[in-house]
Amino acid sequence: QVQLVESGGGSVQAGDSLRLSCAASGRTVSSMYVMGWFRQAPGKEREFVAAITRNGGSTIYADSVKGRITISKDNAKNMMYLQMRNLKPEDTAIYYCAARTRTTTGVKSYGSDYDYWGQGTQVTVSS
Repeated sequence: QVQLVESGGGSVQAGDSLRLSCAASGRTVSSMYVMGWFRQAPGKEREFVAAITRNGGSTIYADSVKGRITISKDNAKNMMYLQMRNLKPEDTAIYYCAARTRTTTGVKSYGSDYDYWGQGTQVTVSS
């Protein structure tokens, strides 16, 4: 059974940076075909943020975060990260880590493409 645990959220000012971490257990991140980050703001549906393939060779980002956010993995530490820069109030949300263990190719941006989810970490950005 795969377990994902997010950390690194917090309350920051607009323009600040944060790095979210996703710790995986039960399976190595190098064996997960795709891993991604999603977020859900109050009163809104969950939305895709970023994803990375098994070997880290391909990444995709939502247009709303492109240029400000970088997704990465550290296979040795069995971790995935989301480096966020120049945060905006509209980035306020609960951020979720997700992983797909079913065989696939390419990056995925739909929640239904993922098999395991973390509990989420809150990010609050004030103006």
